Amino acid sequence: MLLLAEALGPLDVPAAAAGPFALLLALIAILPLAAGHWWHPNRNKLIVAAAVGLPVAIFLLTQPNGTGHLLHAVEEYVSFIILLGALYVIAGGIVVTGDIAARPVVNTAFLATGAVLASLIGTTGASMVLIRPVLRTNCERKNTRHLPIFFIFIVSNCGGLLTPLGDPPLFLGFLKGVDFFWTLRLWPQWLFANGLLLLTFLVWDKIAYRAEKAGDIRRDEKQIQRLKVHGLRLNGPLLLGVIAAVLAKKYMPVFPACELAMVALLLVSLWKTPRDHREMNKFAWGPILEVAVLFAGIFVAMVPALALLHKHGAGLGVTEPWQFFWITGLLSSGLDNAPTYITMGELATVVANVNGFPDLMTATPSVLTAISCGAVFMGANTYIGNGPNFMIKAIAEESGYKMPSFFGYMVYAALVLLPIFMGVTAISFL
Repeated sequence: MLLLAEALGPLDVPAAAAGPFALLLALIAILPLAAGHWWHPNRNKLIVAAAVGLPVAIFLLTQPNGTGHLLHAVEEYVSFIILLGALYVIAGGIVVTGDIAARPVVNTAFLATGAVLASLIGTTGASMVLIRPVLRTNCERKNTRHLPIFFIFIVSNCGGLLTPLGDPPLFLGFLKGVDFFWTLRLWPQWLFANGLLLLTFLVWDKIAYRAEKAGDIRRDEKQIQRLKVHGLRLNGPLLLGVIAAVLAKKYMPVFPACELAMVALLLVSLWKTPRDHREMNKFAWGPILEVAVLFAGIFVAMVPALALLHKHGAGLGVTEPWQFFWITGLLSSGLDNAPTYITMGELATVVANVNGFPDLMTATPSVLTAISCGAVFMGANTYIGNGPNFMIKAIAEESGYKMPSFFGYMVYAALVLLPIFMGVTAISFL
């Protein structure tokens, strides 16, 4: 991973400079629970992000090397948000219509497809494409409360491990110097976690299906409509274009050539996709604007925190892969997993550097594996762990599905996910 101190010169800041970063992450975790109605409009999120981020930006402009670090953070933020925006907009132009029999095998196939798509078009993109056909297919059934929960576990989180396109923390790792194809070596962890989740879901859904009333099953089987995919002929090649643009950053790292290409692809999708496709998907700008607003503050506020971590991280005593997996994961559960990944990645890089290695992948690739798995997998532990989680909750409730409370969801996560994460620890990090 790229060391900021080497790339831009050292940034020497007092310990208190990390306070705004910690404050912002705490506010992101607490305000949705303590003041949900006030927090909901993106305008208020912008107020919070600006109130925390602007003083940090002004402080950095007064520090030696601070301007360079700030500009570097802004450049990474622009690359980050353009990629997410391109995937979100282009995937939002692909709509799946139809209603097939809501049998357990069918539902499992939906989730398995989502697990693969999540690594190709991102957890947000895959969630956008699949959540409504999944909910529509199961609308005649009554025992389906578990369905959107497992959708969040698999499609919105654990499926996105295999490429930097899959989940925001992995793309940030790519921006920091991790090779694009490095994440493909995480397929054993991806297969283990998603395989167990799909098996657990299949058993759970079979039990729930047997408890359905005969009338509901008959009504479901009478509502059969063949699945059709609309907008793929246009937006499929556009998604491939985004992937090509991301790959090109390795060979043409000059900013902003690749970013401009992704913006062009996004605009083509907006221009050429029929309006009714987005209307059927109930496409809205709110979710991606929320990410853009919050991460503007996060990228600025974390600059001093990363500088302090680079200076003092080796003395924290976190050295083993299993420690990085669980600390990254638990922080990703209560905070956003993208800044958590960067923070723990910087800590691991410092530890590797102290031990005489130039970078993480040369020293102990299992540590980078642990950080990647912890950030992606354990973003599923709470509604606030990863961006799509709350979006799926809102769409499911809008469609008439009763979703558990914040803490009720955590009970499901503890029962289903924690044993799987213990298994990942045992086979990969001990």
